[in-house]
Amino acid sequence: MALKKSDLLKETIEHIDITKHNVVPLVDAMAKMSFQARNTARAAQIYDKMLADKDCSVILCLAGSLFSAGLKRVAYDLVKNNMVDAIVSTGANIVDQDFFEALGFKHYKGTPFIDDKALRSVRVDRIYDTYIDEDQLGICDNTISEIAGTLEHRPYSSREFIQEMGKYLVKRSKVKDSVVLACYEKGVPIFVPAFSDCSAGFGLLHHQWFNPESHMSLDSAKDFLELTKIKLDVKETGLLMLGGGVPKNFAQDVVVAAEMLQMESPMHKYAIQVTVADERDGALSGSTLKEACSWGKVDVVQEQMVYAEATLAVPLIAGYAYHKGSWKNRTARKFNAFLDKAAQPAKELVGARR
Repeated sequence: MALKKSDLLKETIEHIDITKHNVVPLVDAMAKMSFQARNTARAAQIYDKMLADKDCSVILCLAGSLFSAGLKRVAYDLVKNNMVDAIVSTGANIVDQDFFEALGFKHYKGTPFIDDKALRSVRVDRIYDTYIDEDQLGICDNTISEIAGTLEHRPYSSREFIQEMGKYLVKRSKVKDSVVLACYEKGVPIFVPAFSDCSAGFGLLHHQWFNPESHMSLDSAKDFLELTKIKLDVKETGLLMLGGGVPKNFAQDVVVAAEMLQMESPMHKYAIQVTVADERDGALSGSTLKEACSWGKVDVVQEQMVYAEATLAVPLIAGYAYHKGSWKNRTARKFNAFLDKAAQPAKELVGARR
């Protein structure tokens, strides 16, 4: 019997709601255990300290397939409740997963025990035990191209372009828990340093292919400049890193960038990483936060590695901090407005030259 797409895309992934589950007693009990239970509890306590520190701005780093796995609502609640002030992410989480669902599409429960050639024949993509409709991804690609086609033909940081994605969703989002839309409304910047490595890449390829002489483009150095400006402005920062890779390194590197510019900026005061990567191969994803101290990136007083898969550890860490309530005394940083204002004179100069 031939496989049908309709037979596969039936049961949707549901995003966990940390506001409905008070995990504080559980996490406090885990603090009295050993191994990753204790590490997870300490990470939760450090995150709560970040939120209680009125001088600390929190940067959330996202790598791996997190939102498709059911963690999108967690990030959404962190944004809505002023529990993060900036996001650095892979493109997949922001575009292929969050923006994709905001357009009205879903991720579906599947299984890794299936013929992947058969999946390909019905245009269903697999993310371990999760399915996604390839044809709907194509619509997402085309929507990115459509947005790009409305913009001024100049270089944009990924943050600037994602703001345009948020603006697009204001009257078009089919869901209430879009991270892209929430960040647009709250003024929280989203940086995607490797923006072409996702559905956005296909959309921007389409845009530039059909507009070879005049098109918008991405400036990854501008991403670095903008996040460095934030670090220099706020001084104290904390990192909540889910996964590793480019987002982890990019966020850590702003301290080194400030040093290169001969500007005073302290190491990240707090740092948490949730990862299943191993440090023994020397790769960045698994490198410890203590190792990052040798590079002048992270202080070692309030840092914690958690060697656990994100869907297990993150609801506990984020849920603990949410129900402890230290975030209630925080105000929105609105870094998008800060960065837009900082860029304004340069835009006016460009206009004057024309």
